[in-house]
Amino acid sequence: MTLAFQLARSTPRNAEAIGVPVFTEGAVPRALGLSRAALASVGFEGKVGQTSVVPSNDGTTMIAVGVGAPGEISVTSLRKSAAALARAAEKKSSVATSLGDLPGVDARSAGQAIAEGMRLALYRFNELRSHKSEPSLASVSLVADPSRHKGLETGAARGLAIAEGVCLSRNLSNRPPSHLSARQMAEIAVEVAAASGLEVEVWESDRLESERCNGILSVNAGSVEPPALIKLTYTPRNPTASVALVGKGVMFDSGGLSLKPSDGMKDMKMDMSGAAAVLGAMSILKVTKPKVQVTGYLCCTDNMPGGSAMRVSDVITYRNGTTVEVLNTDAEGRLVMADGLILAAESQADAIIDISTLTGALLVALGNKVAGALGNSPALVGQILAASARADEPMWELPLVPEYRKMLDSEVADIKNIGGPFAGTITAGLFLQEFVDKRPWVHLDIAGKERTDADEDWKVKGATGFGVRTFVEFLDTFKPV
Repeated sequence: MTLAFQLARSTPRNAEAIGVPVFTEGAVPRALGLSRAALASVGFEGKVGQTSVVPSNDGTTMIAVGVGAPGEISVTSLRKSAAALARAAEKKSSVATSLGDLPGVDARSAGQAIAEGMRLALYRFNELRSHKSEPSLASVSLVADPSRHKGLETGAARGLAIAEGVCLSRNLSNRPPSHLSARQMAEIAVEVAAASGLEVEVWESDRLESERCNGILSVNAGSVEPPALIKLTYTPRNPTASVALVGKGVMFDSGGLSLKPSDGMKDMKMDMSGAAAVLGAMSILKVTKPKVQVTGYLCCTDNMPGGSAMRVSDVITYRNGTTVEVLNTDAEGRLVMADGLILAAESQADAIIDISTLTGALLVALGNKVAGALGNSPALVGQILAASARADEPMWELPLVPEYRKMLDSEVADIKNIGGPFAGTITAGLFLQEFVDKRPWVHLDIAGKERTDADEDWKVKGATGFGVRTFVEFLDTFKPV
């Protein structure tokens, strides 16, 4: 869908709907024609994300939009209020609102938050439906003081671009494995690179073998679909530093010979959401223009239980010489990620960030709202957490407990791919740390955050695109540690 923003000094007469911001206290804007008591009678209190539709005499639909308490407007709350307005007005072709004129948020940030919130809330995955139902909303007028117009316009353009990167990530994660193999992911990445000014390399089986990317090859061994490692590079003029992003791209995870139960497979088409987040973020760097060079590694394969599949007790030898004993073929994400991390470390990147739907233990620890961050550099972890807060993609730091490393000791190899029954997310992080060659590194475990089961704020049921906006915020402000 296409959503266009324009600036206005006053509400356009042709607007089909008008979004009126309402605080939790104080006077209700006269434009609504209702008292606070009348709004309260239908359950509307002005809380962030609440809306109430009020038909007017002239045929224009008035929409009360909750913005919270006076003095507490933030970028995050504004994004949520804008998303709520978009949902309430989605059947109208145009809406006008003064959300961008509220105090407390600068114009550029407000424009970005409003555009992100509205576009993301209007997202629909209709590629495979015979009868497609798209929202009608196509035009948004931001009514504000002229002094804020330039900032709002710049911010809205940036917000729309970022939202499109998130929608690309969502589209990829929502596609079933019958419609998105590693080869198809590579084809899409090549198209994205051409449109986004990125360099791209696709390493297929022969190249992966010659480069000794044996983690991806081992996980892929049971599949009839070939793997791919996709390398994307964004290079600005006179880059100030370099960052590597490594994404897990397990296109479908059956568990391999350590087969999952049927219920455990139903969302495994989204086990490539880390790679989708990296591709989504890189697709918009030509618009956000960070000053650092960014290289993305998408480690793509499926994990299937064929006759040639990787077996429990097999040993993998990686290109850096590390040997890994495989004691659970369903702990495959870390095996494919290791190849990407080795390549990123060899590039001497100033920071390596990996992202993956890695462990069920993360869901037990932090639930489905908060991602886990683990790293070998407190300063780098701090930068990631700050970026995630600005993006409203909550993350929490978990410790890389050195004493737990012995849980990964192998009887026959340098390390095994699973620890004991406890601290599964931490031991997975400790495993990955073995492959970064002491470069500054953060591991993001987004298990459970890659999808949502209901519409909520700017999220739509299905894939969330989690991680894209955190990467954009992080790259904009990154400082080498």
